[in-house]
Amino acid sequence: MSYIEFVGTLFNILCVYLVSKNKIRNRPVGLIGSLLYVALFYQIQLYADLGEQLYFIVTGFYGWYIWSKHGNQQQSDKNITLVENKNRILYIVGIAITTLLLAYITSHLHIRFNNLFPQAASYILLDSFTTILSFAATILMIRQKVEAWVLWIIVDIIGIYLYFIKGVHFIAIEYILFLGIAIGGLIKWYSLYKKQKDHTFIS
Repeated sequence: MSYIEFVGTLFNILCVYLVSKNKIRNRPVGLIGSLLYVALFYQIQLYADLGEQLYFIVTGFYGWYIWSKHGNQQQSDKNITLVENKNRILYIVGIAITTLLLAYITSHLHIRFNNLFPQAASYILLDSFTTILSFAATILMIRQKVEAWVLWIIVDIIGIYLYFIKGVHFIAIEYILFLGIAIGGLIKWYSLYKKQKDHTFIS
């Protein structure tokens, strides 16, 4: 285990915990964790995951801006909603198509850009699938949709398996913790959604 893996993992665990509590402080913490993981995933040839961390950095700044507009915790809690049924179908189709596209791209990186990626990508389809799921979950998280946590749960289950196989056991353990936090986040956000929905109905 490297220092990058250890420190990055600590920051990312704290970030996910803060997200599950709907706290805006998750954004700067997550940015630091993502920067550290960019270096780590390059070292172990998980190129789709590397791209995912770059995406997290960009959306981290965007999410920080969006969440800061809520003004306070009470207002932020009121913005938690569900994805509309028609949009769920679009997400499923989009995830399937972009997973295959990303798998194709990452499978050719070591051929097209050998100087940057001297080693072939590992576990291409699984890595691409979890990366695209993470992209979708991040978008839903910024929009404060309950379903974001469902996607994170799937990502965490696959991630536990993938990172144990790749030998980065500390990250695999991190994903076990992420899984527990994601389950708690799903329960917390759905409870806030139901509470707000019931309050609106009564009003």
